[in-house]
Amino acid sequence: MKIASYLKNSKQHLGINVQGKLYNIASLGGNFPSDVLAFLDEGETAMQSLQTKTQQLINGEIKALPENDFHLLAPVPHPRSCRDGYAFRQHVASARRNRGIEMIKEFDQYPIFYFTNHQAIQGPGDIFCMPDHFEQLDFELEVAIVIGKEGKNIQAKNADAHIAGFTIMNDMSARKLQMEEMLLNLGPAKGKDFSTVIGPWLVTPDELKPFLVAPKDGHTGNNYNLSMKCWVNDQLVSEGNMADMDWTFAEIIERCSYGVTLYPGDVIGSGTVGTGCFLELNGTAKLNNPQYQPQWLKEGDVVKMMIDGLGTLENTIRAEQTDWSILALKK
Repeated sequence: MKIASYLKNSKQHLGINVQGKLYNIASLGGNFPSDVLAFLDEGETAMQSLQTKTQQLINGEIKALPENDFHLLAPVPHPRSCRDGYAFRQHVASARRNRGIEMIKEFDQYPIFYFTNHQAIQGPGDIFCMPDHFEQLDFELEVAIVIGKEGKNIQAKNADAHIAGFTIMNDMSARKLQMEEMLLNLGPAKGKDFSTVIGPWLVTPDELKPFLVAPKDGHTGNNYNLSMKCWVNDQLVSEGNMADMDWTFAEIIERCSYGVTLYPGDVIGSGTVGTGCFLELNGTAKLNNPQYQPQWLKEGDVVKMMIDGLGTLENTIRAEQTDWSILALKK
C-alpha cells in the first residue's frame, strides 16, 4: 500500500494511493483514524483492515471517488522522532577521501545515527530557506523507514517486522553552518535544523517484496534493489541503489533501540547514498580538476528525487524575505 497525508480545504487527511489515484481512507469505511500516528498506533489491525478495504476498492466492491485539489504533505508530518543513519560506505569513504583523510575503521564495526529536528519535517512542495542556509545549501538522497511497532532492545534478526513502511528522504543540509559547528565536535545541529523532506508516500514492505535482495556479507536484515536518482533543474546529478547499503535498516534499528523504546511514527533515515549530495560530488570533481567550480542549491532550484517503488519527491527551493543572519553574529 501507498499511504499518504494530505491537505484539503485547510484540513489534514489520511489517504491511500490506489492505481495512481488518491482516496480518503474515510471514504472506504472501517472507522479509520484521520491522523497517521493514530493509524500507526493501531498496528497490524489497522494495516490489515486497510489492505482489505483497498482490495475491495480495486475489485469494485467499494464505490469511492478519488480526491482532487489536494496538497500532499509528508506521509508522517509530525513524527515522534527523527534519526538519520550512516549506512552507505561509498559515501563515507568518498567524502573522507575528498578531504584527504583515511576511511574510518569504526564504520565497519557498528551503525551510527544522529537525531535531527522532527518538527522540521516537510513533504513535497516549496522549501523556504534563510540567508545562511544558502551558504552551500545541499540535498542528500536517502531512503527512510517509519517504525510501525513499538519495541525496545530489538535484535536485528527480528527488526524488519517493526517497519511500517519506506519513503524517500531528502536530508537538507546548510553546509557552512554544519562545517563550522562540527569543528567543536558536536552536531550536526543548525546545519540540519531547518528542513528534512520525506515523501511522497509511506510504502508498506509488501510492495517491495519483488525488490528483495540479500544483505552484504556479514550483515543481517532485508535489503532492496531500488534505483535511487536525483535531478536538480532536470539535470541528473546523483544515481545510486539502496542495495548498496552496508548497514541494513534492521541493524540500524537494533542499535537505535538499545536501551531505548522505538514508537510507531518514529522516522529513521539511511544516510546519503554514494554520489547523493553536492558535498561529495563537488569534492570528487575538485579532486579530478582543481579548477572545478562547486555547485550548490540556489533559490528557484527544483530538486526531484526518484526511487524505484517509492515514487518521486519534488521540491522547489525558496528564499525567506529577510537578511537576518546568525553567521554574522560570530565573535
